[in-house]
Amino acid sequence: MELSRGGAQPQDRCPVQRPKVLRRPRPVYLLNYSVYKPPEEWRITHERFLENSRVCGAFNEASIAFQTKMVANGGLGQDTYLPEGVLVRPPQPTMANARKEAEMVLFDSVRDVLRATNVHPRNVDIVIVNCSLFNPTPSLSAMIVHHFKMRPNVITYNLSGMGCSAGIISIGLAKELLQMHPNKNCIVVSTENITQNWYFGNERSMLIPNCLFRVGGAAILLSNKATDYWRAKYELQHVVRTHMGASDESYKCVYQREDENGKVGVHLSKDLMTIAGRSLKANITTLGPLVLPFSEQLLFLANLISRKVLGMKGKSYVPDFKKAFEHVCIHTGGRGVIDEMEKQLRMTPALMQPSRDALHRYGNVSSSSIWYVLASIETKKGVKRGDRVWQIAFGSGFKCNSAVWRALRHVHTQHEAWLDAPTKA
Repeated sequence: MELSRGGAQPQDRCPVQRPKVLRRPRPVYLLNYSVYKPPEEWRITHERFLENSRVCGAFNEASIAFQTKMVANGGLGQDTYLPEGVLVRPPQPTMANARKEAEMVLFDSVRDVLRATNVHPRNVDIVIVNCSLFNPTPSLSAMIVHHFKMRPNVITYNLSGMGCSAGIISIGLAKELLQMHPNKNCIVVSTENITQNWYFGNERSMLIPNCLFRVGGAAILLSNKATDYWRAKYELQHVVRTHMGASDESYKCVYQREDENGKVGVHLSKDLMTIAGRSLKANITTLGPLVLPFSEQLLFLANLISRKVLGMKGKSYVPDFKKAFEHVCIHTGGRGVIDEMEKQLRMTPALMQPSRDALHRYGNVSSSSIWYVLASIETKKGVKRGDRVWQIAFGSGFKCNSAVWRALRHVHTQHEAWLDAPTKA
């Protein structure tokens, strides 16, 4: 039979169906990761921090008193780190010093994870970097490609302005890319740059980041290669992202701006914890059905029906996520953040202790904080094969993001960043 010039008839254009097994998403394996330990000369005690604040001449007495109270009650210990450009007297928040901070964190982190996995830089297929506030030209991802002399067809992404939850956003992007392209690996680098983002004004809501944010970074090597299953630490199970940016209140609760004297800083709203609670509720509503046992889902559904359908009074049922995870890595935003998450999620002090330890030892290291928490768990007590790990982080926008991992083997890596680290009781 002769076909028309237009080609095959509609019934002849049915797509060929792949076998079901071939339509399954490719697994994403975490081979290894590294967390950055800054040099000893960058170590900052409470006394040194307050002395530097006094002598720099930027802060009035009320601001010094506020910072004194913040460092005493914020949950940070005496061994966190600030970059050289902030520590020198007077401070030198120059582009050159910002680049130096970025190079030290990025290069050491990437070098350590490549060495740990025995991967040559020219065998890296994808590089994803997230840094919210420092975005030079060329980009941070280009900085890595140049330093390690990666091959010309390496795929790179540079995520900016996405806050402390951007580490999980980067993992989500890596997951999408690795599920599209076979036989690839990907390095994800999460950091924040302090040097040019120190606030030199007297507005209290913008002084809080000075007291909490510290130097840190992490590099994670992911792969979708079947042969890497045997050496991988974890398999990525889920990434759940929640964005509350449609609300003006949520959008502006973490907001970079100028104060009345033209000094640039990041404003933190007094409603931040309330907004974080709302975003957490939205995130776990999506995450719950993916990870909770059926019994917990049934209790949640019964509670929802009784309140929304039958009009009965009562509190919303918060599922018991302790039944879904053996380890929890909460973003170390501050003591108040960790306390609130423990309360809202009904977590035990033991599950929250690694997050408190990470805050105490390294401070708020932004998007890399969840990796410092996991490194603490691996170093101190280890992760058993089959254990489930929940990483959850909050960030500007406002966003709440979760990543869920399953351990493929027993993991008891001794991370250098934690070998000499004091912990908070």
